[in-house]
Amino acid sequence: MIVVKTIPQIELMRRAGDLVGRTLDLVEKTAKPGLTTAELDRIAEDFIRANGAEPAFKGYLGYPATLCVSIDDEVVHGIPGRRVLREGQIASIDVGVKLDGWYADAARTLTIGPISAEARKLLAATMEALQHGIQQAKPGNRIGDISAAVQTFAEGKGYSVVRDLVGHGIGQKMHEEPQVPNFGTPHTGAELKPGMVIAIEPMINVGGPAIKFDADKWTVRTVDGSLSAHFEHTVAVTADGPDILTVATRKG
Repeated sequence: MIVVKTIPQIELMRRAGDLVGRTLDLVEKTAKPGLTTAELDRIAEDFIRANGAEPAFKGYLGYPATLCVSIDDEVVHGIPGRRVLREGQIASIDVGVKLDGWYADAARTLTIGPISAEARKLLAATMEALQHGIQQAKPGNRIGDISAAVQTFAEGKGYSVVRDLVGHGIGQKMHEEPQVPNFGTPHTGAELKPGMVIAIEPMINVGGPAIKFDADKWTVRTVDGSLSAHFEHTVAVTADGPDILTVATRKG
């Protein structure tokens, strides 16, 4: 069942989204060559808890950390640990928080020092694919309009979209209906109505779309070893169009 939120409820989600945005800003500022992914995770968890919220991912279905840190050919759900960040890598950071009973979720792919031209182009294209998807999140459109916008832009740039993982509704649960694929057909799927809140999250690969799971049963990577990028925002559908909730509105 798709849950439609009231304006006051969306404002509560905006508070959670602001914290998500500030957490990502902190992680981006902190992520440097020589830092371990576990250290990055600790910094994020301490910041979230210091702001009166809970890490949404930690303990969810047994996931052991606050962040997902997915490096280079890892698509999503990389578990923080002893790995040391190295110059030239890209690192996709996914984080969610629960604040006053409401969830928000976002991701961005960071550069660890200077990166290759190929990686820069992938990140730019994935960010733009997300924006194309967000632009379709308005009343009267359907989920397929978001999906098709992401797919059309990414494939038009010569990339592939991951098909086995999708975006989702979000609210008082981390994952709600509807699913939001990154591929699809315009004018199909659930109709978008004011009060719907969804996480739109393109996962774009340099190579093919096929993915596989590591032995840890969490980390997802490209089958062909190609680079992958991931950007995500929690977005409310309003009468005035899409409203991005996971942007930091204050500092610190």
